[in-house]
Amino acid sequence: MTTIDPGDFWVANIPFTSGAGSKKRPILLLWLDGEDIVVAVVTSAKPRSQTDVFLNDWSISGLRVASTVRLSRLDCLEKSLLLPGKKIGQISQPDAAEVKRVWDLYVKPQF
Repeated sequence: MTTIDPGDFWVANIPFTSGAGSKKRPILLLWLDGEDIVVAVVTSAKPRSQTDVFLNDWSISGLRVASTVRLSRLDCLEKSLLLPGKKIGQISQPDAAEVKRVWDLYVKPQF
């Protein structure tokens, strides 16, 4: 059985907020909480805000194209939404350090 760890890139079946379907997307697993996982969307779009982190090591992490982790797009998913056998790879240490830096600076409750 494939292990599921924070820092992994996976393909997940992300449900639309309307409940009308879903889309297969790459995600970065941020943390585990029992049978739930908290993930950030990975996109091929260039960074557009201070909470987007371009991945310098996207190719060695297993991603097919230059990619950005979008920390403004977090989802809490059931582990069952990870597609079997679709683990892409793991974030590099330098990219992980940048994600953590941006998280600490910009991702926080705004109340």
